Amino acid sequence: MKGIVLAGGKGTRLYPMTKVISKHLLPIYDKPLIYYPLSVLMLASIRDILIISTPEDIPLYKRLLGDGSNLGIKLSYKTQDQPRGIADAFIVGEDFIGDSKVCLILGDNVFYGQDLTKILNNAKTIDDGAVIFGYPVKDASSFGVVEFDENRKVISIEEKPERPKSNYAVPGLYFYDNKVVEIAKNVKPSVRGEIEITSVNNEYLRKGKLNVVLLGRGMAWLDTGTPEGMLKAAEFIEAIQSRQGFYIACLEEIAWRRGFINDQQLKEIGKSLCMTDYGKYILSLLNE
Repeated sequence: MKGIVLAGGKGTRLYPMTKVISKHLLPIYDKPLIYYPLSVLMLASIRDILIISTPEDIPLYKRLLGDGSNLGIKLSYKTQDQPRGIADAFIVGEDFIGDSKVCLILGDNVFYGQDLTKILNNAKTIDDGAVIFGYPVKDASSFGVVEFDENRKVISIEEKPERPKSNYAVPGLYFYDNKVVEIAKNVKPSVRGEIEITSVNNEYLRKGKLNVVLLGRGMAWLDTGTPEGMLKAAEFIEAIQSRQGFYIACLEEIAWRRGFINDQQLKEIGKSLCMTDYGKYILSLLNE
């Protein structure tokens, strides 16, 4: 399975912070925001990853992450000239996807939970169809919303409804078989002029191939598209790391624990950052 991080858009809700830099390069506590979606793909043992962003921001991502070889992964980059919707990622990334299955994650989504790795690896096994998630929120009107019948069977997904038919929002994490590319190509742009991911999901639902996994109280999904969202996410990350002593979305640790890199490679990375708490944490892992 291959992975895509969609890190495009203008981030206008975060102006003036994002006037000269992509929001996905802004910090969430002690790491760039893009570390968090990248960590999710790596936790699913996805090692071939495409980052899609704007032409002006791609050089910055390359400077930050390189080709991924230091993490034992392969990073590629493509540009999305205009924000044409989430599902446009499959059209932009068609050559990258090839004949593989694909996991798409939005660049401003943060996931955390004890069972996250298990949930990801279960979703990754999909061979025919799609797996998306439902997460309970107080106000679902800003998201795609899952509607259920009396037997909890999914009957519709509606994009940003004025009157949500449930409180289950669809987070920005999706697993698809290879048919998603052709489905995305045939989606008609919405009134917003975007190729909506909800239209793709509804096509899988129409074919009886959509699986919705409901995330419970043990999972945290943080949307960082607003200043308030970024602040709350940073406070959440700081609280977990300070109280429990381990880092969230430390890409080097994940790469090491997944066997993408060995002890010596981890040690070299830690030494290069030894003047920082981040580097000291990496080196401390070797003393477990």
